[in-house]
Formats: sequence, structure tokens, C-alpha cells
Amino acid sequence: MSDLNVVSSKGVLRRGWSAAVGDYAIAGGWTLRGEALVVSDAAGGIYAFDGKSGASAWARQRGHDGGVLAMAIHPSGTAFATAGQDGRVLIWGVAEGQVKQAIDVGSDWVENVAWSPDGQWLAASCSRQVRAYGADGGEVWRSDDHPSTVSAIAWSSAGELATACYGRVTFFDASTGELRQKLEWMGSLVSMVLSPDGDIVACGSQDNSVHFWRRSTERDSEMTGYPAKPSALAFDDSSTLLATSGGEIATVWSFHGDGPEGTRPGSLKFHVEPVSTLAFAPGTLRLASGGRDGVVALWSLRKNGSGGAIGAATVADTVAELYWRPDGKALAALDAQGGVTVWRIGRTKGRIPRVREPQRQN
Repeated sequence: MSDLNVVSSKGVLRRGWSAAVGDYAIAGGWTLRGEALVVSDAAGGIYAFDGKSGASAWARQRGHDGGVLAMAIHPSGTAFATAGQDGRVLIWGVAEGQVKQAIDVGSDWVENVAWSPDGQWLAASCSRQVRAYGADGGEVWRSDDHPSTVSAIAWSSAGELATACYGRVTFFDASTGELRQKLEWMGSLVSMVLSPDGDIVACGSQDNSVHFWRRSTERDSEMTGYPAKPSALAFDDSSTLLATSGGEIATVWSFHGDGPEGTRPGSLKFHVEPVSTLAFAPGTLRLASGGRDGVVALWSLRKNGSGGAIGAATVADTVAELYWRPDGKALAALDAQGGVTVWRIGRTKGRIPRVREPQRQN
């Protein structure tokens, strides 16, 4: 991590608690009301912490042989799923930390896992296929092979699953696996996010661009000029703002009015190394960004995508993921050294505190 001229926390980020897991903290999530924060690491360990105090609830050192690749919290908050290099998906109980169901997906790595919004379906991708499972863990359907490894999956609604791979985004019926829509573009899609209103699909591409479609018209557009591939994407809850990585600056496009075509995006300059993760707070235009510089920044944005930093903090290494507590009053960061850090979100009174941009020190 670069030396940064930033205090450990400033502005609305108020230190809550910190903990550590055994290896690179790779994925996690809050339970429904924030009672617990569950974290997995690159060595296959699974951990649960009390949401308020950070006290350890339980730990399982070898959840997956070879390491965990993805995690998804069930909408009920009582269970979660993990996917690993061992070709399995495990469904866990949050309270006791025991495996309720083990699903053998295939011999390859299971790279993505996601619950449907109603919790009735669980999707997982393994190599070029995606598979859907019922609430009992039984396989319901599996797709034909995609043109390449499935890079991302997401639920557009309780009844529809989206996948991204080289050259296309595909939408499947949740219960049958029937093809509903296919959006094509000749390029390698490395990330994907769906707008909450279900109409916009945005993907980061290997060629350092962001490609998006409006599903209602199948019209597509492209944002270019990123110095690196945009691997982190995030929509706010109103489907107005799309935040994108792709370098040291977080770029925010506004879909307000006739945008983003023909408009100028917001440029959020704070990090001195590439942005690694982005997350909007529930129900607001507050955005959290994390970078390879170990910095977490919190932004207050306008509908046009512009805004300013209202908080900043540092962690030990690259920020792997950021997770807002469901009530939006706390933010958790996972880092590459196994650190788990939670901040409470304070209130701003009057003028928004000015947060100094980080600078490299000689």
C-alpha cells in the first residue's frame, strides 16, 4: 500500500470495530438487520462476527478446499451460500455456522453464486455453464455452454437470471432455464451490474470500456477512455447513477433525463491507485469507493453524478470489497491482508467536511 497523507478515519466515517480472518478477505455480507457480518477468505475459511461489537460468533477454517471465490447472503438473513475452488456450493446457517446443504456443481471452480430476491432460487456458474437450484438444493436446470467462461451472474427479478460472458449478456427464466433475451456485443465482458428498475444492463469490458444496453429497446451504448478495465460497477437504488472503476478516478454516469449519452460524467478524484470496489448506500446517493491504495472514501453525489468526499479512512492493504449494513448506518471493508473493518456513519451538520485528497509521499 502506498504511503498516504490521510488520517485513519475522517469526516462521517466513525470507527466502529475491526477484526481479522486467516487470509485475503475475499467476500462477505451482512445479515438482514445487520446482526452479523459473515466473511470468507482466500484460504477457504468462513467467519461470523457480531454486527455491533465485532466479537467472533464462530469460525470454520476449511469451509472449501482450495479457497472461497464467492458468497451470497440469503434474503431471509438466516442462511448464506459460498462457492469455491473445490467445485462445490455450500449452504450455511448463519447462527450456528454449520453446512445445511452441499452441492457438487462440477470439477471446475464455482466462480459466482447468487440468491434470487425472493430466496426461492440459487444460481451458480461453473466454467461455461450456469445452474439453478431450488430452495432444497436440488438442481432445477442448467444452461448450455456459453461462448466462454461465465464472468458474472445477477438476478434482474425473482423470476429471471442474467449471465455475462464473451460477446453477450443472456437472460434466463428462473424456473425453466428458457432463454428470454440475448444482448450481443463483440468483446470480453468482465463485470456486470443491473439497474434496480430492471431496464439497464452495464458491463465492464476487457478493452477498457463500459458497454450498456436498455433492455426495453435493446439499444446499446459505450463509454470509452478508461485507463484500465472497469471491474467494479454499481447502480444506486433509484437507477439514476452508475458508478464505474477503471483507474484511480471513480467515474459516475447519470441516467437522469436523456443521459448518459451526450453528458459529462462525474469524476471522483481521491485514490492514488486504481479503484477496486464500489458500493452505493441503500436508498441514497452516497457512494463508497475502495482502492488498491488501501483507502476507503465516502462521497455525497448529485443526480448529475458530481459530488464531493465526505469521509475517508485507511486499511492495511487493497480494499477487496465494501458492504453497507442494510440500514445504511454502517460500512464494512474487507482487505487483502485479512482485515475486516467497520465504521459507523455519522451525521453531517451544516457544511460537509472537506476531506483532503491523498498524496504520495517521497
